[in-house]
Amino acid sequence: MLKNKIALITGSTRGIGRAIAFNFAQNGATLIINGKSVDKVKQLSKELKNKFEIDVHEAVFDVSNYDEVKNGFKAIYKITKKLDIVINNAGILESSLIGMLSKDNLKNTYATNVDAIYYILQYASRLLARNNSGSIINLTSIMGTNGCEGQSVYSGSKAAVVGITKSLAKELADKNIRVNAIAPGFIDTDMTKNLDAKSFDMRINSIKMGRAGTAEEVANTALFLASDLSEYVTGQIIGVDGGMLL
Repeated sequence: MLKNKIALITGSTRGIGRAIAFNFAQNGATLIINGKSVDKVKQLSKELKNKFEIDVHEAVFDVSNYDEVKNGFKAIYKITKKLDIVINNAGILESSLIGMLSKDNLKNTYATNVDAIYYILQYASRLLARNNSGSIINLTSIMGTNGCEGQSVYSGSKAAVVGITKSLAKELADKNIRVNAIAPGFIDTDMTKNLDAKSFDMRINSIKMGRAGTAEEVANTALFLASDLSEYVTGQIIGVDGGMLL
């Protein structure tokens, strides 16, 4: 479904980003995988090449650092000259009640979850525009669309992603660039494995389908949005949450 497509996936080395990388590789995409750890990016690259025999390019930079993003895209341009798909997946979650909020928590969360999307898309949109086509997929969260007690910082950052997505869908439509977002609910990843048993059970009980989602299920939605199957879909926030109620 993605043959001859070049896809950049930020935060590729674990969780949802890793699942998307494997899904896209299986569907024939050329990948540009990203992370902050050289070793982890190289390991993922090796796994993907060995399993799927596809082209994989490594882009090691911190998405929240403007200069690193700028230099990273210079390198990407030299290698591929174009992009077809951009997945803004990198993100962090730090719980904090409003009375306990720290300046660093606020700064770090917005730097990674919001600022980084602007940095990435400032450069990525230029490469997509060269083809007069493309698909941008931003990862938001059910917390960004519904809010969540004790998660005002994270929820606020992910709500910002919704606004960015809808605005850029309008701004880039005349260049045939589609911009959509996925809003996962409670997904079985490293992030959720850190919850205590009581909190985990509470989350499961809030899901109508009675189970956590998988990273692969989120990746399947990303595949739809990246492929030509969704060529008339833009400005949408697609929930992957099993009927979760917050």
